[in-house]
Amino acid sequence: MLSHDVYFTLLDDSQEKIDALVADCHKYLKDHPGVVFFAAGHVCGDLTRPVNDRMFDVALHVVFADKAAHDAYQTVEDHLKFIEENKANWKQVRVFDSYVS
Repeated sequence: MLSHDVYFTLLDDSQEKIDALVADCHKYLKDHPGVVFFAAGHVCGDLTRPVNDRMFDVALHVVFADKAAHDAYQTVEDHLKFIEENKANWKQVRVFDSYVS
């Protein structure tokens, strides 16, 4: 399986904009062939240990059955529409892809 984890830092990090991005993740990104697990949400404000990276507003986690499913997802219309509708408010996007079992 391939885990695709994306961390968004927003220009406008108001709760309204954070909630809107999480909602758009669910609207556009969760129902694709090969998705084994999907989750999206905001940073956990309660965890503040020195090892906690809190330099993001929204996290997206998608686990694909394989790399082929991930690669197909990158070019589907809903994924491209999600990017187009939301990228104007992205200050930084960090992507972490890893093989998992």
